[in-house]
Amino acid sequence: MNRKAAIVLPLLAALLSGCGSAAVNDTYDLTAAVKASGPSMKRRQILIPLPTALQPLDSNQIVIRVSPREIQYLGKSQWSDKLSRIVQSKLVEAFENTGKLGGVGVPGQGLAIDYQIVTDIRSFEIDTAAGQKSAAVEISVKILNDRSGTVKAQNVFRKVVPVSGGSNPDFVRGLDTAFAGVTAELVDWTLRSI
Repeated sequence: MNRKAAIVLPLLAALLSGCGSAAVNDTYDLTAAVKASGPSMKRRQILIPLPTALQPLDSNQIVIRVSPREIQYLGKSQWSDKLSRIVQSKLVEAFENTGKLGGVGVPGQGLAIDYQIVTDIRSFEIDTAAGQKSAAVEISVKILNDRSGTVKAQNVFRKVVPVSGGSNPDFVRGLDTAFAGVTAELVDWTLRSI
């Protein structure tokens, strides 16, 4: 029995160490540096719930659209978290960075809120279907009055930017630029609408 253990344990250790040497995906994040020109609303507090998204988008994989009906994922790359969590976090950060609201939070933080900013990620992808590479981000937004439950305003924000270069960092940079454009418009529109 000890002889078997003496043979099996080193073999098992070698197999496990081989698993640890596999290539790790490059991990990417998004930025949220937004300066909005909308009015100051220091008496308003908003809540940013987790955005909704279809399953292919709501993961840590980076989506590449290769045809109108087919998507793939960017190889050896991933988001730092599920896309919906990143977008939620960056929207909170963007609204906070404006300094124009009395409070910004997420569910569970106990804020006495005036409005919920309800979002749906409709597109967050590199599009190669048309022969040229572009980054497309589209987010639908509803401003929900938290006291009455009615929708005060709704809008859809979309940005498409060309991607120069063919490396993974080039693709992510394009997505970050498109997301920054959507976020700036979304924040400014929200401040004007509440």
